[in-house]
Amino acid sequence: MLNRALLQKEVSDYIQKNYKKDLPSIILKGSPFQEIGTAELGVQMNGLKVAEKKFPELFKTSGILYPPKLNLEQSSSQVTAEYKASLVEGDFGIDLTGGIGIDSYYMSKKFQNYIYCEINQELAELARHNFKMLNANNISVHAGDGLEIIKNDTTQYSWIYLDPARRDNSGGKVFKLKDCEPDVPRNLEYLFRISNNILIKTSPILDISAGLDELNFVKEIHIIAVRNEVKELLWILEKGYDGPTNIKSLNIEKDIRQEFFANFEKVKNSYNYSEPEHYLYEPNAAIMKSGLFQSLAEELNLNKLHEHSHLFTSKEKIEFPGRVFKIVDYKTYKTQDLKKHFKGSKANIAIRNFPDPVNDIRKKLKIKDGGKLYLFFTTNLRNEKIVIICEKN
Repeated sequence: MLNRALLQKEVSDYIQKNYKKDLPSIILKGSPFQEIGTAELGVQMNGLKVAEKKFPELFKTSGILYPPKLNLEQSSSQVTAEYKASLVEGDFGIDLTGGIGIDSYYMSKKFQNYIYCEINQELAELARHNFKMLNANNISVHAGDGLEIIKNDTTQYSWIYLDPARRDNSGGKVFKLKDCEPDVPRNLEYLFRISNNILIKTSPILDISAGLDELNFVKEIHIIAVRNEVKELLWILEKGYDGPTNIKSLNIEKDIRQEFFANFEKVKNSYNYSEPEHYLYEPNAAIMKSGLFQSLAEELNLNKLHEHSHLFTSKEKIEFPGRVFKIVDYKTYKTQDLKKHFKGSKANIAIRNFPDPVNDIRKKLKIKDGGKLYLFFTTNLRNEKIVIICEKN
């Protein structure tokens, strides 16, 4: 049950005053409030600390209550929830796996009416309270199994949204959609009876080809990275769709968004290869997950260094969804020669299709971490080990 005492002004002021302090030491002091335990205070202080970066709108809103740490970790961030909301709209929408309600809140702004379902009674109660604080008056909260709630539903929904739980009854991770809860592949036929459009969020580690084997009518897959870390895979299903599956990779940085859009294809390895030219390109994490290296090379007219290196090069600088470097030089990987060249210097080291780990390279060549140089240890088109010396561009 929601402890309403947490909403008292003196409690809220105490949490605001202490959330940035060392949490264990605060908890050790005990709760200064008779109706509130130290664990409850700890949950709210941790929630406020997480919300400051992950859910800034909630952080700025008075009266918001937060769930335990695990639920916060599993939730979408505000930036990814807003992106999902940009993909949907209509009269009626429904979230069958509501969680703490972040996705439901932002999606609800694109619908006349929105239904939130959550099997965890406490999370549903918390979400109901927070929706009220956020003035999200078009959201109806239903505590229970989403699939059971809509079992006899005759409403035609513009969109259905699901974020299946990726852990089994023992808490272990699962890697196939059919093993998640709910089992989307098994229930897909029924879901398409009440909506023509389904949006599914899955783990970033789900294999794209495996997901395509389990699902029908996949129109688009969106790979969402935030600051070069893949956070979510989004699957857009449209009833009866039989065209090619399009993949959009998106990397959201502080001031820019790097996007790339292409059809999903099996890798054909029909690249143009070359030695390092004037510029080196390293794809962002969303591109790496997509596997669309051939489409990227063709569209941007880039040469690849090696089939398995996933580094690209060109003579002229171009806009690129990833990091761009100016090539200063490149050398064959001969330890003694490189040791003389780099000994005692500073550099940032990366390896791509190279046998030695970064720490071993640093020890062998006596290179310290940091500085303005970037060294890429990789393999060239003749299967020779090389190091490319770069500066950030």
